[in-house]
Amino acid sequence: MSSVEQFTSEYSAKLTDSDDAVASLPEDSLVIFGTGLSEPQRLLWSLSNRLRDGNLCRLRIFSGPPSYHAADSLCAPDIADKVERVSQFVGPAERNDIRAGLVSYLPHQFHSIPRLISETMEVTLAFTTVSPMDESGHFTLGTNNDFISTALRCAREVIVEVNENMPRVHGDARLHISDVDAVVENHIPMPPVERVAGGPVDEKIAGWIAELVPEAATIQVGSGALPGMVCAALEGHRDLGIHTELMVPGLLDLVRSGAANGSKKTEKPGKHVFTLVVGDADDLALIHENPDFESHPVSYTNRPSVIARNDRMISINSALEVDLLGQVNAESLEGFQFSGAGGQLDFVRGAYDSKGGKSILAFHSTAKQGTISRIVPMFREGTVVTTPRSDTHYVVTEFGVANLKGKSVKERALAIIELSHPDFREELHRASRELHLI
Repeated sequence: MSSVEQFTSEYSAKLTDSDDAVASLPEDSLVIFGTGLSEPQRLLWSLSNRLRDGNLCRLRIFSGPPSYHAADSLCAPDIADKVERVSQFVGPAERNDIRAGLVSYLPHQFHSIPRLISETMEVTLAFTTVSPMDESGHFTLGTNNDFISTALRCAREVIVEVNENMPRVHGDARLHISDVDAVVENHIPMPPVERVAGGPVDEKIAGWIAELVPEAATIQVGSGALPGMVCAALEGHRDLGIHTELMVPGLLDLVRSGAANGSKKTEKPGKHVFTLVVGDADDLALIHENPDFESHPVSYTNRPSVIARNDRMISINSALEVDLLGQVNAESLEGFQFSGAGGQLDFVRGAYDSKGGKSILAFHSTAKQGTISRIVPMFREGTVVTTPRSDTHYVVTEFGVANLKGKSVKERALAIIELSHPDFREELHRASRELHLI
C-alpha cells in the first residue's frame, strides 16, 4: 500500500458523524475550539445539543470571542448554567455575559497563550475547521492558527471538521491525519465578512499615520474601519512588508496593488506573515495555496523579540481611552471587560525595539457623537491599562500626532491635550494643573 493509500484509508476509518464524534466526551471536560472563520459548525452544535438534551451536565471552555456559530450553539445563553467559560478576547456576543458574570476573562499577552495552554491547562478536547487533507496526509489550519495549533498538540482528543472552502495555507500550520482522532466533513460556505467603511475622521487619522510610515516598512494593523483606511492611504508606498497578527482585507489590498511585496523585510523576506485571517471569498482565494503567505502560531507572530527582527517595523493599533500620563486603555468600558488586550502590547514593544521601528496607537478624540472625550485626565478606578505609559510611543487622533518617547510627565500631558477635541482642552488643562502634571 502506498503512503497516499495509507493516509486515505486512515482518513476513511476516522470519518464519522459529528454527534458520534463528541458522544463520549466526559463531564467537566476542558474544551478549546477554533474561533473566527474556523469555528466548526457541526461539532459546536453537536456538543451544545448534548448539553441541551441533558446527556452532558457540565463543560469548561477556553476560547476566543464566539461569533458565527459558537454564539448560538455552545456559548448560547440557554446553556450558560452548564458551561464554565473563560475568554481570551471578549467579543460583541459575550459582553452582556461578562457583565452578568457568566464569562471570565483571562489577562495575558497574546503571544503567551500557547505557553499558558501547554503549562496550565489540561485540555480534554480540541477541535477546529481545517482545509482538506493533501496527499501527504496533512490538513492545514487555514484562517486560524493563533493558539488552536497548540491546543491541538496538547489535547487528549483531537477532532477536525473538514471544509473544502477553508483555504490551504503555507507556514507552520499543518496537522497530520495520524494526530487526529476523528474527522467530520462539513463543506459549507465560509461565513460572510463585510468590510467596515470608515468616515472623514478615520480618513484624517489615516493620513497622519501614512506620513509616519517609511518606504520599505513592515507593517501590522488591527481590525475595523480605521485600519482599512490606513491601508488605503499606504497604497502609494513601495516595498512594504507584512508581519501581523490579523491579516485583514486592507493588507490584502496592499498585496494586490503591489505596494506590499515583502522584498525588503529582514525577517522572512518576501513572506506575508500572519496568525489569523478575516476576509471574504476573494480574500481567502488570494491566500489559498499561495506560498507568499505564511501562517504561524501566535507564539511566533506576536513574540516581541520576533517582531523586532523586522527593520522599520510599524505597528498600528487602536485605543478606547488615553489619559494625560500616556496610559492606554484598549479593552475596558465602565469597569467591565469590553474586548481584550489582544496583541497590542506585543506589537507596541516589538515595533519599538525594531531598528527604525514605531508603535502607533490611533483613535477618535471623542465618542458618542462628540459628547465624551476619549482623552481623560486620569483613568478612573476599574479601567484597564493595556499599554503602560512607559511603552506608549506615537499617539494619533484627527487633530495630530504626538511622540511620547523621551517626554516628561509635563511634556506628554501638554502634547496629549493638543490631540484632544478643542471643546475639551480647557477642561483637560485645568485637570492637569490640579493633578500637578503641569
